[in-house]
This record gives sequence, C-alpha cells and structure tokens, in this order.
Amino acid sequence: MRILSIVLLIFVTNITNAHDKPAYRIFTGEGKKADYQDMLKQALKADVVFFGELHDNPVAHWLELELTKDLHVEKSSSLILAAEMFERDNQLIIDEYFSDLINESSFESESRLWKNYGTDYKPLVAFAKKNNLKFVASNIPRRYASMVSSGGFESLQKVSEEGKKFIAPLPIEYDPELACYKDMLKKDMGPKGPNPENFPKAQAIKDATMANSIVKYRQAGQTVIHYNGSYHSDRYQGILWYLNRYSPSTKSMTITTVLQDETDRMNEESRNQADFVIVIPTSMTRTYK
Repeated sequence: MRILSIVLLIFVTNITNAHDKPAYRIFTGEGKKADYQDMLKQALKADVVFFGELHDNPVAHWLELELTKDLHVEKSSSLILAAEMFERDNQLIIDEYFSDLINESSFESESRLWKNYGTDYKPLVAFAKKNNLKFVASNIPRRYASMVSSGGFESLQKVSEEGKKFIAPLPIEYDPELACYKDMLKKDMGPKGPNPENFPKAQAIKDATMANSIVKYRQAGQTVIHYNGSYHSDRYQGILWYLNRYSPSTKSMTITTVLQDETDRMNEESRNQADFVIVIPTSMTRTYK
C-alpha cells in the first residue's frame, strides 16, 4: 500500500507540473536549464551585473528587484545600483533626494522620469534609498544623444566643458562592424533620420557613457548591478565592449530577457546572448503600451 501511495503521488505531481504555467524559466547562455539560485550564485562573483530587461515586462522588473535584494544580503553597503533610465545630469537630484535635501515630489518632477517609473523603477530607487545605497544615473543626457543621431560624434565638440562632464571622454572609439550597431541599420527601430549611419552612433554614445559611469563610481571590492535594455548588453557587446576598454580587468555577468511562445526550452537564436537567459511567455502582460 505504501509503494502504491508513492507511485500515485509521483503521478499526480507529474500531471500537476505538466499543466503548470510558469511565468518564466531561466537557462544558461548555452541553453541548459538553470534556476534563480544559479543566476544569483554567479552574480555574487561578478564586479558588474548587467540585467538586460524588456522595458515593458513586469517579470523582468520583479526579478531585477529580487536579485538586487539578494545581492544586498551578501554585499551590504558595497552594492551599487545603476540604471540606463536615469541621465547623468540628474545625479545631483538623486543624491539630494537620497540625502533628504529635497522631497520625493521634487525629485520626481525634475528627473525626466520614464513613463513606467512608478511601476518599474521606483521600487529600485526606494530600495536603494532605504538601505543607503548609491544609485547611479549612468546614461548620457538625451539631448546629447539626439545631437549624435543627427550630426554624428563631431557634433559633441560643440558642447561646453560643463556639458562634456555628462558624456564619456571624447573622442569616442567606435566600431561600426560590431553586430549590435550594424544590425540597427537593418532592423525597424524607429526613424533613423537623413543620415542613418549616425543612428547606431547615438546608441554607441549611450553605451560608452554608461560604461564610463560604471567605472567612475565603482571602487575595488564593490559590485554594481546595472539595469538596461537588453540590446545594450546582449552578446557581450554594447556597454560591455566599452567597459572592456575602460577597465579590462572588470569581471562582468550578463542577463537577458526574451519572449517565447513556449518556455520549456530556449530558442536557438538566444544562444550565447548572455550568461543567463530569462525566457518569459509571449502572452505576459505589459506594464505600459
């Protein structure tokens, strides 16, 4: 009777699992099944963790917060948060808010926040503030990226010395043959303007500035978790290409987020896209449209 009960329990468990609808699955870059603890264990060994998100995906945002919390348990005050969604000329506003020199309303009204800030990034900011952690506004001010998009890197020479403090050191090294930039000219990623070759350069100046921000704020022994759109760190290009030039000894770990109709295995096209691939059902709800 005991053996029969065990067999029935295994059968029922398998039936239940077969009908489960997981919100996500995690795979290694090679496509092997992994789990959250595998991802956390490797993140704890890295100097910089790049969490490549889909900006409108609630699962990615939740996992960003959970991973940040768990890194903080081990790293404590040596953990630094940094984000593409905040521009470098807003660092003072963030610092003033974290020091209680200005209130939350002033911070939010003056920081040019993304439209999904309240649902997706505010929890990260609140966690950093509550735990006295540094939160780095890593991205280039969008006005300067727009200049590059229309006038190339040369247009940045017109920026004042004060303005250049918010940009990676000039001149910017650039490899137009990198797949992450070359592919931008092939993909439908919005209007490219009269000089399409400048479109990926605007992406590159963002990548360079974010990499420079990480190097600027990170000290030896500290860990940075950087939140960015997955395209900025996929295939170890984008931000990582510049980080390897600014600080080649820095140990990085990458996470990317992809959508698939079926999540029981990782699609071949995602292979080697990152150290860990979070596969989320295509039908997942979005935080904004």
